[in-house]
Amino acid sequence: MISSLPYRPNVGIALFNAQGRVFAGRSRSAGPEIVLPGFDWQMPQGGIDENEDIVAAARRELAEETGVSSAAFLAATQEWWAYDFPAYAGPPHRLSVFRGQRQRWVAFRFTGSETEFDISQPNGDEPAEFSEWAWLPLAEMPERVVPFKRMVYEKVVAAFAEFAKPTS
Repeated sequence: MISSLPYRPNVGIALFNAQGRVFAGRSRSAGPEIVLPGFDWQMPQGGIDENEDIVAAARRELAEETGVSSAAFLAATQEWWAYDFPAYAGPPHRLSVFRGQRQRWVAFRFTGSETEFDISQPNGDEPAEFSEWAWLPLAEMPERVVPFKRMVYEKVVAAFAEFAKPTS
């Protein structure tokens, strides 16, 4: 029974540029996190290693998925927000042992040059996480992500709205 499975500890990253837009990638995710056409944009996220600091995990995942290391810490959520994976009948997947993911979110301000971005790196044994990327308004992200993550993204928008404004 899927409801008896644990949630995977996970960190989500909201990377803001100076204009207050957030990094979003067109996801290639497979397995339990099925990407639906028209809902294929998301912010970086990834698993948290045992005893790993949340900000350190966010920096590691940001670098793995985007190539970015030039990021100033802004804030982190204290609460865990969970989502369940949708029904999945595909081949075995490394995330199939989980019911879904429980996440804390970290906000960073990008401080580097856009030449730093490299979304072409493989994600472990899987292809790169993203096929393309863009700076998008944070408020639009719940509409662009797969429906099973929408409630979490709405909480992220509320938690980090203050960073979605241009810096002086």
